[in-house]
Amino acid sequence: MSGLCMASKLLDAGIADFTVFEKADDIGGTWRDNTYPGLTCDIPSRYYTYSFHPNPEWTRLNPPGPEILTYLRRVADERGLRRFIRFGTDVTCAEYREGRWYLTTADGEQAFDVLVTATGILRVPRLPSITGLDAFEGPVFHSSQWDHSIPLPDKRIGVIGTGSTGVQITAALGGRVRGLSVFQRTPQWVCPWPNMSYSRPARALMRRWPALTSPGYWFWGWFVRFGFGRGPIQPGFQRRLFSALCRWNLRLSVRDRELRRKLTPKDLPMCKRMIFAGHYFQSVQKPGVDVVTELIEHVEPRGVRTADGALHELDVLVLATGFDARAYVRPMNVIGRAGLRLDEVWADGPVAYRSVAVPGFPNMFMLMGPHSPVGNQSLVPIAEDQADYALWWIRRIAEGEVVEAEPTETATKSYNEDMKAAMPQTIWVSGCSSWYLGKDGLPELFPWVPERHAELLATPDPRDFEVRASQV
Repeated sequence: MSGLCMASKLLDAGIADFTVFEKADDIGGTWRDNTYPGLTCDIPSRYYTYSFHPNPEWTRLNPPGPEILTYLRRVADERGLRRFIRFGTDVTCAEYREGRWYLTTADGEQAFDVLVTATGILRVPRLPSITGLDAFEGPVFHSSQWDHSIPLPDKRIGVIGTGSTGVQITAALGGRVRGLSVFQRTPQWVCPWPNMSYSRPARALMRRWPALTSPGYWFWGWFVRFGFGRGPIQPGFQRRLFSALCRWNLRLSVRDRELRRKLTPKDLPMCKRMIFAGHYFQSVQKPGVDVVTELIEHVEPRGVRTADGALHELDVLVLATGFDARAYVRPMNVIGRAGLRLDEVWADGPVAYRSVAVPGFPNMFMLMGPHSPVGNQSLVPIAEDQADYALWWIRRIAEGEVVEAEPTETATKSYNEDMKAAMPQTIWVSGCSSWYLGKDGLPELFPWVPERHAELLATPDPRDFEVRASQV
């Protein structure tokens, strides 16, 4: 999504001398790789759309994964982006030397004036270290590598993990397969969210007059920014509202006290990634569904053995265990000025200047970089704001006004200290354990309201950069 955004922005600016490297054979990123049952975006579809390319074809309030992939493919085709993409090309190293970025692929090296990383987040699967996992007799796969060759209705399926992915898979399979064992390490708060359909007449009208999609884009943008976007960030009615919705959803949906006890988290709502689901609690109460809260002891050929000695016999084991949230551009080896390695700079955790640049790495800009507001904003407008910021510098480099630009250590340090000082007001530091937290125990998220991120990127401040201007 981010790479297509950057490519579109470049073309709209009249810049056509660029290459997009894609290690896969097709576009789509997250929405290409993830195809598990129940896959749905948790952002309203109208606001999970490029502002410059409306989509009248959404069928639901929250878009199913296949529809997002279809949309991204249509954007690439209609805007003529595929001719700029080198598919099946994995960049293993990016090194800055002699004033240019040299990218290494299987075909050798190629030099560029500017490097933009649009490698996304939550893309490198995190596999659990469970004893005996390789001994299981049936199919075992991560949720992002779903094996669709396996018929499910007659299978006993185990799902390890109850994050957003685990919840969606459970909601989709509960009551539809022979048996479903949900291995829950920690329960999750679930916000009720009915995924309503857009009618065919409404879609036809929007197809005829695409401008009719604009009110939905701005309304749901307002809802995300001023509703959910503020809840985790600061105390107020938004936090109280979402907290109450989560608590009442559990209380009203699960009448069995023992099951409700299993499903009741100890942490506060919104402390972890918010989960929006319309029928998860209904699914776990269907016949054949078992919520297992005992710790997994090990995996055996016939199933999962838990700490209480019970063997949960299974035919298929699904690992809904998430992704490495701190991978960012890695495992690509990024080397900046004078041999400075990004892995060394990020040894204690990823840091950046306003989520888009790193000192010591001239003319490199990141989309979805460290501390992007991914916890309380749609990723699409985040990518657009970051792409516009990169484009501001790219224009000046292309025009010869600027040769090199990188954020100063002072500006980057000051920005990160301001973020740390703002973290205590967020609900993410209220005591839960989640993938949001970095090595220092603080969330690697944006601690302010979403529109502040847009404001920080709206007008680049050259005073925060070391700039080498053209001598001409």
